[in-house]
Amino acid sequence: MEIEKTELQKQGRLNSWRLYMTLPIVSWALYDFANTIFSSNINTIFFPFYLQEVIGENEVLNQIASTFISYSNAIASFFLVLFSPLFGVMIDRTGRKKKYIVTFTVITVMATILMGVFASSQISGKIFGLPVYLVLVILCFITAKFFFHSSLVFYDAMISDLGTKQEIPLISGFGVAVGYIGTLVGLTVYLFVGDDGFHESFIPTALLFLLFSLPLFFLVKDKPYQVKEKQRFLSGYKEIWQTFKDMKHYRAIFTFMIAYFFLNDAIATTIAMMAVYAKTIVGFTTGKFILLYFVSTVSSIIGSFVFGYITKAKGPNKAVKYVGILLLVALAIAVGAVNEIMFWIAGSMFGVALGAMWVTTRTYIVELTPEDKRGQFFGLFAFSGKVSSIIGPLIYGSITLIFADYGNLASRLALGSLMILTMIGLLVHSRIKEDSIPE
Repeated sequence: MEIEKTELQKQGRLNSWRLYMTLPIVSWALYDFANTIFSSNINTIFFPFYLQEVIGENEVLNQIASTFISYSNAIASFFLVLFSPLFGVMIDRTGRKKKYIVTFTVITVMATILMGVFASSQISGKIFGLPVYLVLVILCFITAKFFFHSSLVFYDAMISDLGTKQEIPLISGFGVAVGYIGTLVGLTVYLFVGDDGFHESFIPTALLFLLFSLPLFFLVKDKPYQVKEKQRFLSGYKEIWQTFKDMKHYRAIFTFMIAYFFLNDAIATTIAMMAVYAKTIVGFTTGKFILLYFVSTVSSIIGSFVFGYITKAKGPNKAVKYVGILLLVALAIAVGAVNEIMFWIAGSMFGVALGAMWVTTRTYIVELTPEDKRGQFFGLFAFSGKVSSIIGPLIYGSITLIFADYGNLASRLALGSLMILTMIGLLVHSRIKEDSIPE
């Protein structure tokens, strides 16, 4: 009996690897590889470092740089709030995902290249007291971030076409793990940039993003779909409104959307601000932060795979709760960090939580949503995430601005506010009953 059980376990592992190695799933996962290069290099590392390099000269100006970073992210998220629900409706109406992934990726690549061009140009003149070239770089960043995250609405929805509900936790975990390997590749750009001239990272990052997106562009096909009657783009708001009116039929989904709002708020804001926080609070050099980010990324890869199996074994409801608790502990250590060791611990724990969050939430959305409205709900979850991506950076940036005269205490208070958001998210999530999940 024990031998049979062992053989079944071996067969299960073998089937998992066969699943991972199919051409559509490898190509789909490589897009995660590609977009994580953009996310880490532009959102998390080099754009924040660039603004700090251009603006920050002391503790007070470092806090002002943090405010610019926060507000730039918030503006991009504002436009995502307006349009991401409509993207979900488009998926349900047309079944098309790849077309928009390709279009939005190319726009993101072009905007990122322009960031590098304008940052190198040093165009003279000022707008609102800021150098023209800096304003243009910030506008290109907002454009790049908007179209980058728009592409992810279609990319995330594509997962439901790749396997069964039982396979999706493993596929999701595999995709996220491959994505974080992309982060490690993206970090090689630092070898050519060094500790200044951070704008030199923008163009190489754009090209790497495009290169590893190509397999999805050419090797993945949309699932055959019966196209519904053509309707105007903005008319999608009517369908969204009707879904909200039918909220009582989707109570678990909307409750999770609220919980996700708060959890993602903490995650997204931490991603955007962790580079500046590490340099400001703990005194990390650029090279040391890159090493920390490398370790955090390895933790994310491990967390992605492990939580793929935890999600399959325990269910996504419990898995999301575990991730939220881990995130809360990581933030608490980072807020109270008085030496580098504490920040290394916090960074590693956050890495696990980050990778696991994408695995568990993406799987939970598929499990909670009816197939005929799945695109719409992926759009609404992107909507929830992007609203939180406005609120979180605004809170963080406002705290660092208001308390800028207190120096580093401002950043500790700002990061501490994310612990409160995480606790609210866990509290809301606890109200979801597992037996409310549709069969």
